[in-house]
Amino acid sequence: MDTSDTALPRPEDLDGPRPYAPAKLAHVVFKTPRIEKMTAWYLLVLDAVVSFRDKRITFLTYDQEHHRLALVRVPRPLRLPGLVWSLHRKVWGFDHVAFTYPSLQALMSTYRRLAEVGIKPIWCINHGPTTSLYYEDPDGNRVELQIDNFDSNTRLLDWMCSGEFTRDPIGTEFDPDVLARKLDQGVPVDRLLQRGSAPPDNRPARTGLRNIRWKTL
Repeated sequence: MDTSDTALPRPEDLDGPRPYAPAKLAHVVFKTPRIEKMTAWYLLVLDAVVSFRDKRITFLTYDQEHHRLALVRVPRPLRLPGLVWSLHRKVWGFDHVAFTYPSLQALMSTYRRLAEVGIKPIWCINHGPTTSLYYEDPDGNRVELQIDNFDSNTRLLDWMCSGEFTRDPIGTEFDPDVLARKLDQGVPVDRLLQRGSAPPDNRPARTGLRNIRWKTL
């Protein structure tokens, strides 16, 4: 496989055995001074359940894995420096964790369910490979809820090799209410998964670097 910066793997590059690769990504761990709020938020957002809890740690899962998310309690006074420290994500280090849904219908149902209780995404963007909703948890960690826009790696890599992703690797914003409305109206899903399919009603959609603002960093 070519390892240059511009090379893309082909599906056949990943077919063979990779003896040193992990089997899966198992879980994410956050240290938090507000473990109760964080637990409630992730239970709701991920439709998760508590699989273990004591005074120090809480495990959450949404499938057969024993835990997909762990929350570790730290002293409450760390809330104040944490407000400043959380800003570092906008500049360097770990940016976000992403969760994939099986369909556009499932993603939009989740959007509506969360919006009804006041949890709104801070950024809605069609990157090209994915249609993504970005949220922030009570500690300011970024969480992406997404679907894959292509039904196979072959189709995705063909699209990326076309040059469109090189021209704009950020993508085009969308209005989730417009997207959900068009989905309800019966617009074909393959059309809705294309960039620019659901711009805001009152202005053109931002594209490319115009999407990078303090809010979306």
